[in-house]
Amino acid sequence: MSEHAVTLTVNGVAHARTIEGRVNLADFLRHTLGLTGTHVGCEHGVCGACTVLVDGRSVRACLMFAVQADGRAVTTVEGLAAADGGLDPLQAAFREHHGLQCGFCTPGMLMTLTEFLRENKTPSAAQVREAIGGNLCRCTGYAGIIAAALAAARRIAADGA
Repeated sequence: MSEHAVTLTVNGVAHARTIEGRVNLADFLRHTLGLTGTHVGCEHGVCGACTVLVDGRSVRACLMFAVQADGRAVTTVEGLAAADGGLDPLQAAFREHHGLQCGFCTPGMLMTLTEFLRENKTPSAAQVREAIGGNLCRCTGYAGIIAAALAAARRIAADGA
């Protein structure tokens, strides 16, 4: 197998590794870096559980090779929390509005909505539904997730972030 030297920043920390070219980003994050918040569901890019941000844009980590992230900034669900370990507004809203049940889809939902809320300061419920249309959840019925996203948007706007 061909090996490649990669350096990427994950959640603000630089990591340099030599990896096989066939390793996808999700496996690199989970098995090489020990960041198990990125969940692997379908391994076909359909369920959205493996969604992370690369240079601020959501990507399916199961469909991206880790070597493609060389020189880039990756944010995983572990990177959302504040430096003191406190929840960010979206995570707090998920807790308050029961936006999760089993939790398997939650990291992907949070990452998708993090990008969405950064670009849409005052979304409607319909816009939130469309934004999470590529993320599957088998437990919640999405009502709590949508309520959480709307509450987080209001909180972010009130805080002026």
